[in-house]
Amino acid sequence: MPATPRRSALEQRHRELGSDLSNSWNGMPLAQRYKSDPYEEIAATRYRAGLIDVSALNIVNVSGSQATEFLNYIFTSDISKMNAGDSQISNPVNEEGGIIDDALLYCDGPNQFRISHGGGKLFEEMQALKKGYDVTFEQDMDVHVLALQGPASKAILSSHTDVDLAKLVYFKHASGKLFGRDVSIARGGYSGELGFEVFCKAADAVAIWDSILAAGRSAGVAPVSWDCLDIGRVEAGLLFFPCEMPMQNTTPWEVRADWTVDLDKADFRGKDALSKRRGKERSFVTGLEINSETAVSPGSPLFSDGKKVGVITTAAFSRHLMKSLALAQVEPNFTALGTPLVVQDNGNEIEATVVRMPFYDPLRLRTHPRSQRID
Repeated sequence: MPATPRRSALEQRHRELGSDLSNSWNGMPLAQRYKSDPYEEIAATRYRAGLIDVSALNIVNVSGSQATEFLNYIFTSDISKMNAGDSQISNPVNEEGGIIDDALLYCDGPNQFRISHGGGKLFEEMQALKKGYDVTFEQDMDVHVLALQGPASKAILSSHTDVDLAKLVYFKHASGKLFGRDVSIARGGYSGELGFEVFCKAADAVAIWDSILAAGRSAGVAPVSWDCLDIGRVEAGLLFFPCEMPMQNTTPWEVRADWTVDLDKADFRGKDALSKRRGKERSFVTGLEINSETAVSPGSPLFSDGKKVGVITTAAFSRHLMKSLALAQVEPNFTALGTPLVVQDNGNEIEATVVRMPFYDPLRLRTHPRSQRID
């Protein structure tokens, strides 16, 4: 991990938009808030398109004759099934089966991968486990990641890239040109909307940022802040490490990520623990609607008939849905839809109800159109 703070090539653009860059993540200053209203930014993202700088993600390039074998040992899904252009969410876990980071893997070719991960200890764990493998990996300190999210995103980018975005379905990526500059474009994002993530060199980041905003001006594209991202990801029921993993050994089962675990593949780190802990979940990530005009505090305990049964992990007030929402870890017997609970927040008792996640677009039709699904 970097010993000195990372810098975004877009800092001047963020300051011009009103950010003081006082917050940081993974050693890089963040545009946590602009002078614009984050709820207006949500509206732009939901109805038009929002552009956000997510370059603070950690990007690790992995190669070597045993890169696939190495990653297959570290992650819970079967990396050997990935082909060039595929990407997938997977979980790195410890020997107890506890999630140590959130990660998205991109396969660029045989034994050629990129890993996008958050603020956990994945890179350090990879360093500790690499002995005996013919593998090379390093953090990419130059790459910048610009996410264009919203229903207008495809139209804004399509006429300026040689990548066929119409054929780029969710969890696929391709290399090409955007506004004449070398990029990799991935279908996905963190908003619950149709969207694309553009990976580029730092030297090209400002030009691509400016070009996207100019190309999308007539469509109402807007730069959006991390405050917007935080609200949007709660609306979309998207998890964030370590928020939704409040215990150091929270398993993929407990965050309802069973689909990321392949117990049929060869041995991987934490496999035995995950096998033994399946069916013994202490809690499950659960969606709540709160009877409140504001967001409740993360960490607030949840009660049923005076018994503590869970904890709020992340909360937001959604002006788009006009509801106070929360993600929580809740004991299994209290996760049925419609279950009433009580939040104790700073001395106040507030009614809550277990509801379906995601709160916004519960069928995920915005990101996963039925015409693109494979049954």
